[in-house]
Amino acid sequence: MEPSSSSLIAGVPARSGRPRATSRADLERIGFELFGRQGFDETTVDDIASAAGIARRTFFRYFSSKNDLVWGDFEHQLARLRELLNAAEPSSPVMDALREAVVEFNRYDVTEVPWHRQRMELILTVPTLQADATLRYASWRAIITEFVAKRMGLSPSEVLPRLFGHTLLAAAIAAYEHWLAEDEAQLGDLLDVAIRQVTDGLGKV
Repeated sequence: MEPSSSSLIAGVPARSGRPRATSRADLERIGFELFGRQGFDETTVDDIASAAGIARRTFFRYFSSKNDLVWGDFEHQLARLRELLNAAEPSSPVMDALREAVVEFNRYDVTEVPWHRQRMELILTVPTLQADATLRYASWRAIITEFVAKRMGLSPSEVLPRLFGHTLLAAAIAAYEHWLAEDEAQLGDLLDVAIRQVTDGLGKV
């Protein structure tokens, strides 16, 4: 998601001589600008559609809900995480492979960082997003669990692979919470440190 001028939603509907927003990225950008100005709960789908100069039904061609907009193209991101793990060196320790993949998965261009920070602040702090977060986290954990299970010759339903999934998610959330609290902190460094600390507890596998 790229930064954009706040003039896109300067109080005049986009349909008043403004180009209509007709892509996921455009709608995400406008939605996040509105969330920043009005608050997430106070912003409606109608508000976003009006600012974008589109009909309400057009919004739902791109996102199933306002909550869905916050997460962006999450399925694509999950596919990328799988690719990173699949590309890991087979001989590398499990925790090293996980750490490298998670750090790379959370690497963003400097122009995208402010938008990603706003996205994660919403995800981690807005109560009405927590039900969605639980489901998305479960999908993320499942990828970690399946990778570990395959490496260890176990079923994903066994306790050890599940432990890796839950623990890696906890480490990532801890890193993100610190990142949001400290403007100068580097997300990649925080993730690296958090997962290395987990490694000291789980050991090399």
